[in-house]
Amino acid sequence: MKKNIQKKLFKIKLLILDVDGVMTDGSIIMDDEGRESKSFNVLDGHGLKMVQRYGIRVAILTGRQSKVVEYRAKDLGIADVYQGALNKKEVFEKIIGKHKLSADEVAYLGDDIVDIPVLKRVGFSAAVADALDVVKKSVNYVTKNKGGHGAVREVCEMILQAQGKWPEVEAKYEFSKKCY
Repeated sequence: MKKNIQKKLFKIKLLILDVDGVMTDGSIIMDDEGRESKSFNVLDGHGLKMVQRYGIRVAILTGRQSKVVEYRAKDLGIADVYQGALNKKEVFEKIIGKHKLSADEVAYLGDDIVDIPVLKRVGFSAAVADALDVVKKSVNYVTKNKGGHGAVREVCEMILQAQGKWPEVEAKYEFSKKCY
């Protein structure tokens, strides 16, 4: 990991995620009665549980409104869920005020142009591998994995590594770098 990225991640106390295209692959499935479903990656979910265990808060900030997101957030123990956010930067300011954090203490993972104002404001900004090019040009880091396919997990592991918590994870799950 590059030193400048590691320095930024060391300060992180809150990880904020977009949903469609980040926590999911961006697909929205609707049945004949208009019920929506989404597909979430289990590895991403476990990554979120790991960062929470080590004191990193997680929040969801999305422009859409969906019951599925509420259910997934509850399943992951994420209490800070902001849906229908037409102005993400404005909501972001409320989130950091609520938690008494500076922007430098926040990481954000996004994929679309609506995420750019927040990505430019946070201490660590990341875009998923399949984000729009304009978004990729606006961030500190572009994940190797696509949205809904391990990008969230990748960022979670980076935070834990940068903050020196990865050896505890290795010990807990009884693996080491030799396993890679």
